[in-house]
Amino acid sequence: MSAESNTNTIATAGLSGSIGWLVGGALGGAVGAAAFGLLLWLFDPGILEGTIPAIYGLEAAGLVGWLIHLAHGVVLGLAFGLLVTRDRVFGVLRTNAETEALSGAGIALRLVGAGFVFGLTVWAILPVLVLPVWTGATGTGGAGEFPIVGIESLLGHLVFGTVLGLVFAAAVDLRGVSTDRRLGD
Repeated sequence: MSAESNTNTIATAGLSGSIGWLVGGALGGAVGAAAFGLLLWLFDPGILEGTIPAIYGLEAAGLVGWLIHLAHGVVLGLAFGLLVTRDRVFGVLRTNAETEALSGAGIALRLVGAGFVFGLTVWAILPVLVLPVWTGATGTGGAGEFPIVGIESLLGHLVFGTVLGLVFAAAVDLRGVSTDRRLGD
């Protein structure tokens, strides 16, 4: 068996355990969005109650903003699960790093780090770039009240990504997945 097919077998076996990456991504996204939502609620409850529904042209109505926010988290969690289980990305996560700090990190910790980077990427793309275009095109104007590049938004997305990575790593079966893969394998 070639090294490439061995890697694919390990990646597939390790991430398709009893829960699987779909459930791990959805669960991680929901829990991450809930953690982010709590931060939003502490900083400015109006964002969840009114601003998020306004992005879709909806009136502020109790839990609607929370439900939309959690749905966003689930969709992004599924995207994260799909992304980190692809051979190229998972191969990079498994690669034995040449630095002492990274070489001691197991696959679970690397998935948490990938979640952190994913949260940062989501922040840079969705609220900073897509949201202003979306609200301008739809005429909803809800983004004007949202701290797009504010520290609250950045912190919330980093918390979301970190919690997503943590829950994903805990939910999927990582037994048998090691970080002993070398560059070029």
